[in-house]
Amino acid sequence: METVERARGHLYSFHQLTGSADLALGEAVDLLAEAGHHEIADRLRTELVGRNILPGRWTFQVVEEYDDGYYTEFRAAERDTRERLVGGRRHLFEAEMKEDRRTHGAPGHEARPDQT
Repeated sequence: METVERARGHLYSFHQLTGSADLALGEAVDLLAEAGHHEIADRLRTELVGRNILPGRWTFQVVEEYDDGYYTEFRAAERDTRERLVGGRRHLFEAEMKEDRRTHGAPGHEARPDQT
């Protein structure tokens, strides 16, 4: 699940970076036009500014499809599996590692926040 969350984060980064690139391109095209390079500006504005990244899709649509499809299904399957196998507990490996590695009774090594 953590790897899927990281993949989703990268997808959102891709979405934001692509959108920022398109906005920057639009500004560059405006500057080219102001500098008298109308043919180049018109070509870039027509061919690239606002262009789909996949057939019929901007990045927000890819993000939405991922969220509504694979991501939603993966989260539901992970939650169901966790409920059925370990009573819904999360981060089992990390909780066991914390218990094993902490110094019992030492300040800053409490098992939970309510034990400070």
